[in-house]
Amino acid sequence: MIEASTAPGEVKLAVQEIGKTFHRRGGGSLTVLEDISFEVRAGEFFVIVGPSGCGKTTFLRIVQGLDAPSAGRIVLSGQPLHGPGADRGFVFQNDSLYPWRNVLRNVTFGAELQRKKRAANEKFARDIISLVGLNGFEGHYPHELSGGMRQRVNLARAFAVDPDILLMDEPFASLDALTREAMQQELVRIVAETAKTVLFITHQIDEAVMLADRIAVFGTRPGRLMRIIDVDLPRPRLLNVKRTPRFQELVDQVWTLIAQSHGLEAEGRDP
Repeated sequence: MIEASTAPGEVKLAVQEIGKTFHRRGGGSLTVLEDISFEVRAGEFFVIVGPSGCGKTTFLRIVQGLDAPSAGRIVLSGQPLHGPGADRGFVFQNDSLYPWRNVLRNVTFGAELQRKKRAANEKFARDIISLVGLNGFEGHYPHELSGGMRQRVNLARAFAVDPDILLMDEPFASLDALTREAMQQELVRIVAETAKTVLFITHQIDEAVMLADRIAVFGTRPGRLMRIIDVDLPRPRLLNVKRTPRFQELVDQVWTLIAQSHGLEAEGRDP
């Protein structure tokens, strides 16, 4: 079983005054992030929500090490980040599986790149495949799987490198509504069993409230942190929690902040 590498409650990820400006050829610039600061605790499910174009994906790429910030720094497990690393597992919007590799070989791919011993790597990968509910599908290829099953493989591949933190960029956006809700439940279960720290990006407010321990609300461009909201719904969370008054109160609280960032009136919204 995967074990957390930091004691619960300790700071796992420290985001310190992050800014990002893109400079255009021929002059001019575009600032997409400005003065973003917060901390994510070990074992926490931390969600960033905001409107399209607020810099959520750019921010996650900075945490992943694919983009460098124009200002500030990010510290993971006490170490400043300077590029990509195996301490971060990334789950994309699309499953991005290799069609010529079966489920098992897709899951072991990251560990192969790290030159881990094949026998131990394969045993660990089979444990992870079981954890995401794909026992018996190890030999299947991506074209033989449903969209939800392919995204389970994507999750398993991220877990299989045993990262310090999981970075998830709207991983269920391409799924239908029923599959999306099922995957939300599965993700909550898997994270609880592994005690992993998760940084999750979404523009779906109800998804953020369903999954998060805390929600960081980003305002419109340039992306700024408007507020961090504690989600005080008890765990485990079943789907019927969405029908509770407290769930709707939290959804409305987030929506109001996003509406304010657009200069919109929050009154009269149909929940």
